[in-house]
Amino acid sequence: MSRTSTLRTLAVWVAFAAILLALPMVFTSRTSLTVMNVMGIWVVFALAYNMLLGQSGMLSFGHAVYFGLGGYAAIHLVVAIKAQRLGIPVFAVPLVGFMAGMAAGAVIGWFSCRRSGTPFAMISLGIGELVAAAGFMFVSVFGGEEGISGDRSAGPRIFGLTLGPQIHVFYFIAFWMFVSTLAMWAFTKTPLGRLANAVRDNPDRVAFIGYDPQRIRFLVFLISGGFAGLAGALSAVNFEIINPETLGAQGSGAVLLMTFIGGAGVFYGPIIGAAIITFMQSMLSDFTKVWQLYLGLLFVVMVLFAPFGIGGIVARILGAVKRGELAEKLPGWLLGTLGGLTTFFGAVMVIEMAYRIREGGRPFRAFGRDFVHTSPLNWVLAGIIVAAGIAIVTVAVRWRQRGTLGAALRFREVAP
Repeated sequence: MSRTSTLRTLAVWVAFAAILLALPMVFTSRTSLTVMNVMGIWVVFALAYNMLLGQSGMLSFGHAVYFGLGGYAAIHLVVAIKAQRLGIPVFAVPLVGFMAGMAAGAVIGWFSCRRSGTPFAMISLGIGELVAAAGFMFVSVFGGEEGISGDRSAGPRIFGLTLGPQIHVFYFIAFWMFVSTLAMWAFTKTPLGRLANAVRDNPDRVAFIGYDPQRIRFLVFLISGGFAGLAGALSAVNFEIINPETLGAQGSGAVLLMTFIGGAGVFYGPIIGAAIITFMQSMLSDFTKVWQLYLGLLFVVMVLFAPFGIGGIVARILGAVKRGELAEKLPGWLLGTLGGLTTFFGAVMVIEMAYRIREGGRPFRAFGRDFVHTSPLNWVLAGIIVAAGIAIVTVAVRWRQRGTLGAALRFREVAP
């Protein structure tokens, strides 16, 4: 790595740390702190999951197991700190979550990593359901449906943080998120990280040059499980409670959505995905009752039209800037973005009005105007908006394929 590249990388991490320190000064409300805390937890979990999916090519449907077990290990320690007055600061509890996640990964990965592809995915799904069911059966360990709660303000202080106020919890989560993110980024630069990429792309060639793909998958699985457990510990400290639902398919599905929508192909993709999905879960639900439908639509659109994710889109833009091609490609990209937003707004109109046919309630309101579902004109308008958006996107795609806007507007491509 050259000196210039090293300084650039250092500047990025310093800027990241500065942003984390400044965020509570910009977003000062209690709600904002709560959302950012949850966002930080999901960032760690999504990056841990991407060590499997994006870097090693291992699709897991049960990674919430390690998140939940790390959380349970953390909450049991928090309870013991208060009950037995242990001299362990709660600030260090995430390390226990990391070790618990790694231990669970060692046991489960010993046999699951013997397979790859679809068999590995099915094994992970079965293990996830098995552990989630056990969570409701073994009440003494998992607390049953009520879960286990603890007091995060117990134990000695460190750095003056009591973990009582939300601002203290924010800096606690921000610290561990920064450390975890830096550690997982550093892992991608290690020989093991490079070999994980090679196993993802061509395991036969890795075996041919003398490395065991199964062992590489197992080691990556261990590390990924550890960081997932650390994220679970952060969640346990943040909410002061954890229950068996954290072990189930809902968490595994959510982290899969975050990673894929954000972009598994770039390191910062899961960070973007975690921020977007957390915002939708926390804030969008206040505006519409069908927000989960929008989340599903976003996932389908990304799969069909941008399988490289939002992070991949950002990477392409940065690549165009680096190659000096931004001025050439930007108009087409902006036109495509306009078409996508237009289509999205038309789809929102259709969905919201359709929802109100059965459920009733206040009319859908946008841009200072009410769109009543009983008016045929509003349905016609929604259809026109959707059609116009699709037409704009089509022109943008043809522009990229044919080279000029004039050629894109022709119904037929003129042969050279």
